[in-house]
Parts: sequence; structure tokens; C-alpha cells
Amino acid sequence: MRRISRSSSVLALSWGSPCSHCSIRSTSGSNGSGLLRLPVRGLGLRCLGWSGWAYGQVVHGGESFVALSEGLQNALAVSGGVPRELRTDRLSAASRNRDGSYALDITPRYHALCAHYGLSPSRNNRGVAHENGIIEAPYGHVKRRLEQKLILRGSCDFDEPAEYGELLAEVFSALNAPRQRRYEQELEHLAALPAFRFADYELLAVRVRSTSTIEVRQVGYSVPPSLIGHQVTVRLHHDRLIVYLGSDWVCQLPRAYGSGSHGPRAWCIDLEHLIDGLRAKPRALLHCRYQRHLFPDQRWWDFWQQLLTSGDRDAAARLMVEALYVAVRIASFELVLAFLEQAQHRQKLSLSGLQQRFRIPPRRSAPPDPVIPQHQLASYDHLLPGTPLSSCGSSAAAAAQTAQARSLSQPLAAARSAG
Repeated sequence: MRRISRSSSVLALSWGSPCSHCSIRSTSGSNGSGLLRLPVRGLGLRCLGWSGWAYGQVVHGGESFVALSEGLQNALAVSGGVPRELRTDRLSAASRNRDGSYALDITPRYHALCAHYGLSPSRNNRGVAHENGIIEAPYGHVKRRLEQKLILRGSCDFDEPAEYGELLAEVFSALNAPRQRRYEQELEHLAALPAFRFADYELLAVRVRSTSTIEVRQVGYSVPPSLIGHQVTVRLHHDRLIVYLGSDWVCQLPRAYGSGSHGPRAWCIDLEHLIDGLRAKPRALLHCRYQRHLFPDQRWWDFWQQLLTSGDRDAAARLMVEALYVAVRIASFELVLAFLEQAQHRQKLSLSGLQQRFRIPPRRSAPPDPVIPQHQLASYDHLLPGTPLSSCGSSAAAAAQTAQARSLSQPLAAARSAG
């Protein structure tokens, strides 16, 4: 049996697209709005050199340092130890890929990540294909096994990222099964994991707009309206955003990706964040830039277009905003939409009918403005030096006494010598 030591243990890393036709349904909010099937961007594969043990996970948004950092640390945690060397191809997330030495090309963040785990970074030489064979061969096996799983499943669409992750876990479990014995032998020679993880996110400071939205990397996200006007801290991961106000956790949002600086702006809208403000000003729905993202699916959007073409646009906006409010706060989207379609078919669609059907509580009237009596300016006279406390009125005698007090000469401060 071949003897191994930590000096010969290598973790190879590769990046690629596992299946170009797979897609995951992206949910922009807890209410299910903004349904969009997004293609799987990539698969990060990590493989121990001697045993061939492999680990992989879905990567959102393509090649980035935060995705590299999270995937690498997850692989090390699952493997149970740290090898001596980390071998990559020419990843732009790890090096600048300029002509010159690798020590000068490596990025500071990647160098800090490797130093945290005691890894010695290295990369393949350009044009030397066999140097990456240790990772390309397992990667080919993973792609073939994954394609076979998808054929047996009968569909390449997934409702949740976790569902696709479970399928990947089954593929890697089958791939690692015949390598278990060699993996256990190699595990004995791996170094211990550090006590804490390296940061697998970027920190951004953004201010919440009056529309209860923030902009991160040319993508608009909705946040709770209580944050309007405040500066928040965003932890930007490859698949999610975590929002903090000071050191307090506020919310977690799924990360969305736009089509670039020249394409249309991308939005990630949670209707629950905006529905109360929208109900206060329903006509804002007519001119909202992210209007399409406020509707949960195509059926709601088609119904909204029918209302707009039916006549009064302001009345249509009030009705639709109230319907969305009912769906978010009281009932469900399916139940409310079914009522709207039936009422329209019977030609009895109205705002009052919607409110009666779902027993919407009446809006609370705004509290009256408090009446604060204006005080007399002479009430400040007692603060002046030499004025008795009893002279707080506005009488002529009080004014004369105040004038006499003001005429008294005040002592000047005595000059001090510099010594």
C-alpha cells in the first residue's frame, strides 16, 4: 500500500457548469412573488488528491471570491481536515492571471484565506492540460451521474435550491462510496481545522431609500419599512443578503443577479415589506418602476392588465392594492384571485364587495393633532439675572422691573497673566 503524509495531500478545485439546462425557481419573497426560473450558474468541485474523495455545491452568480470561500470551507468542514496544498486552475477569484509569478498574481483575500487554513496555494500552468487531470476526471463522472439522475427524474426544473442540493448530495455520496477506505486513510494525515471560519461574505454599507428599498450591485431589494432613512450593513453572500441595523440582525434576502450595467435593472421584491405603504397610496402602483415584481405570478399580472383596460385606472389601482393586501395579510393569493375572477365573470367586481367578502377591518382614523397652548415670551424673564421669580407676567410693572435689571452694569472678568 502506498504510504501517504500531509506533505503529499492535495485538495484540487475546479469550476464549471454541471448541467446547462437545469433551472431553479427563484422566489423573491416569502409570499411567493416574483417567480422566475434561473439557470444553475455553476458547480464548485473539491477533490482530495490521493483518495479521490470529492465534494461539490451549487454556486449562484458565477465565479466570485465569496462563492469560492464558502465552497472551500464547506468542503474542508465535510472532509474533516486540512491538506497541505490547494491546487486550482486559473480562477480569476484567486489570482489576476497576469504574465508573471503566481506569488504576485494571487489576490490578497485569497492569500488570507489560504493562510487562515495553513494551505499552500498553487495553480496549473497554462497550456499543460494533464496537470488538471486529478480534478477533470471526477468532474466528468459527476456530470454523467447528474445527467442520469435528471433523466430518471423526468425534469430539470426545481422549486427550491435545497431540492437541487439534495440531488447533488446523492450524486457525490455514490461517487465517494468506493473511495471510502482510501479517504479514511488520507484523513489521518490531514491537519486539524481552525477554531473559526474565514469570512465568506462582503460587507457593504447602504442607506434605505424612502421607497423602502436598497440597491446592491445594481439590483434593487425591498426591506422592512421601519428601516427607511437608516444606514444598514449588508453581508453579501453568493446566494443571499443578510441585513443588519448596527449589530442587530434584521432580515435575510435571496440574492438576485442583473443582466449587467447595460441591461434592465433587476429587482428582488417582497410584497410583505411594501404592502402597507402601498395601501396608504394605492395610485403609486400605476407608476411603480418594479410594478411587475409586485405580482405573485402571471395570472395576477394578466388580471391587472385587464383591470387597466377596463376603464378607470385609479379605481383599478385601489381595487388591486386592496386585493394584494388581503392576500398578504388575511387570506391567500389563490383564494383572493379566485374571488376576483368569479366576481368579474358575474360583473359584480367592486372594492366594497372585496372588503365585505373577506371582512377587512376598517382603517383606523388618524389621531387628531394635539392642541398645544402657546406660552407668553415674558415667562422667560425670570431666567435673566436680578429678576425675581414672581415677575413672570406680562404686566407693565414687570416690564419696567425687567428693564431696570437689564440696566445694571455687569462685572467684567479679571484679566489673568500668562504666567
